[in-house]
Amino acid sequence: MSTGRLTIDLDAIAANWRALDALTSATVETAATVKADAYGLGIGPVARTLANTGVRTFFVAVAEEGAALRDALGPGPEILIYSGHMAGDTDMIADLGLVPMLNSIEQMTRQFEALPGAPFGIQLDTGMNRLGMEPAEWAAVRDIAMRMGPRLIISHLACADDPESQMNRQQFRTFREMTEGLGVPRSISATGGILLDPRFHMKMTRPGIGLYGGLPFDKAASVVRLSLPVVQTRDLEPGEAVGYGASWRADAPTRIATVSAGYADGILRAISNNAVLFHRDTPCPLAGRVSMDLITVDITHLEGDPKSLDILSPFQSVDDLADCAGTIGYEILTSLGPRYHRRYSGTGE
Repeated sequence: MSTGRLTIDLDAIAANWRALDALTSATVETAATVKADAYGLGIGPVARTLANTGVRTFFVAVAEEGAALRDALGPGPEILIYSGHMAGDTDMIADLGLVPMLNSIEQMTRQFEALPGAPFGIQLDTGMNRLGMEPAEWAAVRDIAMRMGPRLIISHLACADDPESQMNRQQFRTFREMTEGLGVPRSISATGGILLDPRFHMKMTRPGIGLYGGLPFDKAASVVRLSLPVVQTRDLEPGEAVGYGASWRADAPTRIATVSAGYADGILRAISNNAVLFHRDTPCPLAGRVSMDLITVDITHLEGDPKSLDILSPFQSVDDLADCAGTIGYEILTSLGPRYHRRYSGTGE
């Protein structure tokens, strides 16, 4: 095989959902966020696994993702759309039974005029300044919205991955002030919020990254393994350079493996000369720049030439690799390219 093999452990995803669900009380529903093609891992297999594990409510970013999810799951599970009811979404929302989280007065007007009586939710901005109605805007339309019967009211924490941030408690207070006494289920917590404090759990949580093995859920089971085939090996003399810009030079006799993957496959160029790949449990340093289709790796210390090297494995998580690139695990996962051969292991049961 000339392309990398991306193995996705469905049993690990199911185990991570169960672990996050166990952190909340029996009165709290644990939903699942599967936007961005289930964080790059495949919305169909991942969502079907989660549905079989017990998830009844799913969140996606846009209506088109909701359509793909409905196709994968069929009727039954509730699918909520973070971006709300955008222009042009009406038929899709109605035909597929999607639930838009309305973010503005404009979206409320569109929903109530085009789909009177159809289910909807409300998203409120409590300080992140990204999506949702701000306090003054919400106060102006709250009574109208409540007469129409929202299914759920949500907000989103900006700093949930930092338990010490005062903004978490500030947003929580604002959310309670905006919604107290309305009698509608509320949700403010994704993965980070679940880990903060039981008070943040409210009636529903919406884990995302924690399902897929990423921080801040440091007890998550490893979900992905990415093995890259070795295309060629060669011996270098001291002083010889490797890759574009000759940014790496051998200071001793060196054996280099060239592996099939590059920034076209989501291997970020920022890890050049910094990251490691693994042969079983042995780290092998990346030598030179990441190019479009190829990476060069120092394998001098190995006893033989490997057929492949792992860049994601139990020995290197998405967050480990993200640290090398100066980014976050979310970007590593969602950048995984289409050329990989995707293989799903486990059943999720």
